[in-house]
This record gives sequence, C-alpha cells and structure tokens, in this order.
Amino acid sequence: MGWRMWLPLMVFALFLGLAAYQLTQPKDEFVESRMIGQALPYFDLPAVTEDLPGVSSKDFADGKPRLLNIWASWCLPCIAEAPQLEALKEQGADIVGVAIRDDPADVAEFLARHGNPYSRIGRDDLSEVQLGIGSSGVPETFVIDGKGTITYQHIGDIRADDVPVLLEKLREAGR
Repeated sequence: MGWRMWLPLMVFALFLGLAAYQLTQPKDEFVESRMIGQALPYFDLPAVTEDLPGVSSKDFADGKPRLLNIWASWCLPCIAEAPQLEALKEQGADIVGVAIRDDPADVAEFLARHGNPYSRIGRDDLSEVQLGIGSSGVPETFVIDGKGTITYQHIGDIRADDVPVLLEKLREAGR
C-alpha cells in the first residue's frame, strides 16, 4: 500500500521531466508539407478576378513547371514579397496564385497597388487547396513540375536572396 501513496507524485514528476525535456529542444517554426514528391490533389478553383482565369490541378500537368503561390490581400508578408514575385516573373517564371479567404475587390485592389505577377488566380474561400497541399499559412510558394508533382516548398515571404533559389528549383523541375 505504501507505493500507491507515492504513485501520483511519481506521475507528476514524470510529467515535469517530460515538460522540461521539451522546453530544452530547439523550436521548429516551420511546418513542412508532407506533399513534397506527391502529385497535387485534385482541385478546380473559380477565378477571383475577371481578367484572369481560375486554377485547376489539371493546369499543372501540361509539361511546364510553375510556381504555385498561396497568398491573400490581407497578408502583410504578401505585400513584402510582391517585388520578388515580379522579379521571378521577369526572369521567366510562370506564377499561379491561390487567394485564400479573400474578397475579389480586395484582390483587385492588391494587384493594382502591388503588381500582378500571376498568369492565373484561383479563389480558395475555405482554404481547401491550401490545406490539401500541406501549406501552413500565407504566403507560401511551391514549385510544381510539368507532371503536377510538388517538388519544393518555400515557407514564408520570398526575399531577394530567395529568387535565385526558386529559379534554380524551377529549372530542376523542368528537367
């Protein structure tokens, strides 16, 4: 009967030890997609603006590698990455956008103010595509090869020093 009296204290000590161990481990701030190396899941998104078509998973299986940018007009880091998306477009990257939980008028205003590097933009009101490809937030950019397979994930906003990396990953996806 004596050991039963100490059982709650031992369980509590085990919990404290486990908590202390977890606090000493390095923090991983990024959630990488488990879809890298996998085909894009099926989706068919309507257009978010009148001047650009919507996006379908079939658009990525035509033999041409592309960047898939998950973004939103309400996202401040998306504003910061806008010049880098323009630089990628100027260097030949085909960029397809998916606007997350966004209003078409807000998207149009964002594009007018910050530029439009997209060849297509789909409207993902429920974040189904975002979650389906393993994106944890906005902005995120994926390299998709010409067969529709996700080959690379860039988490967060694209900075100037990320542009050459993404261009190289795009070239690798085209081989």
